[in-house]
Amino acid sequence: MLIPRHNEILEIARRNGRVSVDELAKRFEVSPQTIRKDLNELCDRRLLARTHGGALLSSGVQNVGYEARRIISSREKADIATRVATMIPDNASLFINIGTTTEAVAQALLQHQGLMVITNNINVASLMRGYSQIEVVIAGGVVRHADGGIVGEAAVDFMEQFKVDFAVIGASAIDPDGSLLDYDYREVRVTQTIMQNARHVILAADSTKFERTAPVRVGHLSQVNTFVTDDCPSRHLAKIARENDVEIIETGKIEDTEGV
Repeated sequence: MLIPRHNEILEIARRNGRVSVDELAKRFEVSPQTIRKDLNELCDRRLLARTHGGALLSSGVQNVGYEARRIISSREKADIATRVATMIPDNASLFINIGTTTEAVAQALLQHQGLMVITNNINVASLMRGYSQIEVVIAGGVVRHADGGIVGEAAVDFMEQFKVDFAVIGASAIDPDGSLLDYDYREVRVTQTIMQNARHVILAADSTKFERTAPVRVGHLSQVNTFVTDDCPSRHLAKIARENDVEIIETGKIEDTEGV
């Protein structure tokens, strides 16, 4: 478990991409030595990467560590997952691909009945396997050590056997032009196959994905049917969605409305 100050440091790193020892010491009214200890602990847990005078959240060519991705925007991801789960009826077939947000969707689906879930995510399979009302089918292929994702040509060939009602996909980053981006080229082919073999594609991604970049293009926002996020601040992306009949659901705005 992280102490509250560690969570705040991670949140600042998420917003700014990096944190500074001096700025954090001033913000939390503690000594620089205390902040250095905090950063060392977070780096030891692979939640941040140490730099001179501070730490970085991630680069544009390497994804954030799995545990860091689980922690970042965890509340927003839970809200997104709950909304996605309401879109999927009982007795449906669906793909769930790799990602901490898609894993949150799997958690939100555990009380559904009669689902057939095909996944290349070991964490999803492990989470759902104990629920007899859900049939879990897992792809074969290369298991990625970082997050339990199954990638490669064997996984692509496996996914091509199916035609399902829904696909729930994530993205490591969303470019201003609507491109959906990832870090591992081996995962891209799997995700593209998933999108091509689903009748309704749901992109589940929190708003931090607008702030990040990644080198490999998975697809484009115009290729999905529904985009569920906590907030879509880009008018350009909203225009792309409208022009391509993509429904955007913003859970953060729904919460704000309910709170009024």
